Amino acid sequence: MRILVCSGTSFLLAVLWFDLMFDTQVLGKSGATLPEETLDSISRYYSRVTTTAKPMNRLVGVAMLGTLVALAVEVLRHQIPSSRAVMSLVLVVLAISIALGRTLRNAVRLGRQEEDLVTQSRLARLVLRDHLILFVALGLVLMLQLLPV
Repeated sequence: MRILVCSGTSFLLAVLWFDLMFDTQVLGKSGATLPEETLDSISRYYSRVTTTAKPMNRLVGVAMLGTLVALAVEVLRHQIPSSRAVMSLVLVVLAISIALGRTLRNAVRLGRQEEDLVTQSRLARLVLRDHLILFVALGLVLMLQLLPV
């Protein structure tokens, strides 16, 4: 199961890396409104990956589910020390909850470009914050999984 957990986690980290390449455009820009070209770049990316990339965007959900199931089996079978397995499971549940409960919704809203520039700027910053949290959480999961048994 560790191979499946590491594979799923690595895939999700790679997806986050691509998201962060767009998200980081907000760094170093102060004020309530980001430059329109920055918002346009980020918004077009999120429009593509959340809405028009079907069915490929469903692969992220499959990776989340597969990683979660593999972790549950790992915990039940005691394949790695229980503290590491449970911590991995908690981190993945937290990451998936944030992603599905808030980040995806904000990214879809951002991709629609239907709101004023202040709201779009706030959404872009929130998506960046969430993605950084998710990247750290999943990075910790990978580290916990790769430690020697």
